[in-house]
Amino acid sequence: MNMMTVNPTKTIPPIKFGGNISRALTPEEVQEFGRKIDAIRTETMAKIGKEDSDYIYKVRNFVRYTEIASRGMLMFGGWIPPVWLLGTAMLGVSKIVENMELGHNVMHGQFDWLNDPSLNGATYDWDTVCTGEDWKYTHNYKHHTYTNVYGMDHDISGYGVMRMSREQEWEPRFLFNVPIGFVLSTGFEWLLALQRLEMEKVLFDGTKTWKEVYVESKNLRKKMLRQFGKDYVLFPVIAGPMFLPVLAGNFFANLIRNYWASTVIYCGHFTEDSEIITDNIDNETKAEWYLRQIRGSANFTGGKIMHFLSGNLSHQIEHHLFPDVPANRYIEMAPKVREVCAEYGQQYNTAPFGSQIVSVYKRLAVHSLPDNMVDRLVATKRTFTEAVKGIFGKAA
Repeated sequence: MNMMTVNPTKTIPPIKFGGNISRALTPEEVQEFGRKIDAIRTETMAKIGKEDSDYIYKVRNFVRYTEIASRGMLMFGGWIPPVWLLGTAMLGVSKIVENMELGHNVMHGQFDWLNDPSLNGATYDWDTVCTGEDWKYTHNYKHHTYTNVYGMDHDISGYGVMRMSREQEWEPRFLFNVPIGFVLSTGFEWLLALQRLEMEKVLFDGTKTWKEVYVESKNLRKKMLRQFGKDYVLFPVIAGPMFLPVLAGNFFANLIRNYWASTVIYCGHFTEDSEIITDNIDNETKAEWYLRQIRGSANFTGGKIMHFLSGNLSHQIEHHLFPDVPANRYIEMAPKVREVCAEYGQQYNTAPFGSQIVSVYKRLAVHSLPDNMVDRLVATKRTFTEAVKGIFGKAA
């Protein structure tokens, strides 16, 4: 069965676990809303300049210097436990920042205006197994264009292997939703690398052959070989007697990056209040697109370090509204966007990081079970709660 097929036997409204329902807007209100969001973008873009160029060059220098320092520690002091731990942690942070605050944002074209070929979104390729070309197709085009649209946004179908909503028919394999979420986090860079190939069509649906996968993965296989060779062959070999510490350090640094990146990305669209869109969007206006981005995205709160390490995806809502605006500006745009949402009664999904993580895995747990079982559990809980209230109410 194709995982992206909507169950034809029932009509399901968008999932809103938390009950934070955005109010309906008239066509006139929708357009007014859109104009106010446009105004925030215009105001911010007028400020873009030296502050932003200085920022991105500092980010790039941070990545370069931390990589040099961390690899040096692993190569020359890898057998000393504190040095190995520090080197591994620093390399993990370097990879996180390169992927999230540098690579991801540069590939959105946020710094094309600098006319610096090394920071051009069309040609930049990041330090991960996923090719820049594949990422710009699955993420910049598919995900950002069709955000949370069921059947169009591959992310919200749980990357083809998890069940995220009632729109996906339940299958026994979804009982493993939660552990699969952890497994995908462990190898997250490989998951993103394979996403464009839609491997579920081979593994579960039978609508694609391994031969097709092999042909389509030509460039990806080259990138995978290059990345694997760099971290697990080249650097360990040139380290000589430090072969094993360098090999282990590179492995755990990649693991650190994978767990962090996956958690940040999960929190962006998999929280309980992130809506799944089932409406036809063929004639969607720009203002309606803005509303869909807001309803399908989620922020999390934190300080400057949190924003930096998340690539400012702690402001996922603002990123989806303004993907080509330098991400360091999202922190000043967020209060203005939130104010417009409040004015028009639209949910602005934000919470502490820990709360959003719990929300993600609660959603995975709920959809790991058949819908009728979930409904019975909810009804049982409601009956029990009412009975307890009745007993204690009478006692009072």
